[in-house]
Amino acid sequence: MAAYSAVELLELFQRAQASFTDRVDAVKPEQWDDESLPGWTVADLVAHLVNEQLWAPPLLAGEPYDLIEGRFPDDTDDLLGDNPVVGWETAADGALTAFADDHALLRTVHLSRGPTPASVYIEEMFSDLTVHSWDLAVATDGDTELDGELVTAALVFAERLPTDGVPGLFDPPLDVPPSAPPQVRLLARFGRRS
Repeated sequence: MAAYSAVELLELFQRAQASFTDRVDAVKPEQWDDESLPGWTVADLVAHLVNEQLWAPPLLAGEPYDLIEGRFPDDTDDLLGDNPVVGWETAADGALTAFADDHALLRTVHLSRGPTPASVYIEEMFSDLTVHSWDLAVATDGDTELDGELVTAALVFAERLPTDGVPGLFDPPLDVPPSAPPQVRLLARFGRRS
């Protein structure tokens, strides 16, 4: 039995997008070139999320990964365009529309790792958005307190991941006590120390 209904999954995705949008909106002009993660600027981090959102519509339409690969730019400037906020919001709107399509969450998407239920794909997407909201907030001295419901839902997803992480996708987890607050446990599960 799924932990969340299709309606709940869509609401969580929308909330995760809104949380990330709030933090993108708060980026000051001089912060776009600051480091967000090792080897990434704030702009690179936002571009990464733009890219993820751009992939959702074709994947949910049934297109296989290998036919989509190369369709979208890799370069941060190309992904963000002249206005990073607009670039993010446009991509996010397209992904939300695709996930909200009738029966979208009953479909199978064809990711690089193989066929995946769309319900698992949306969990991965909102979990990534939630963790990267924290990354963006840390990089820009923003609000690092995450939405409690998103943290809980992302933990449900994270607890199903391999115990050593997913190379190239999710960092290996850090050790924290089981009694640690949910946000601390979530961030540690994705290799972040809060």
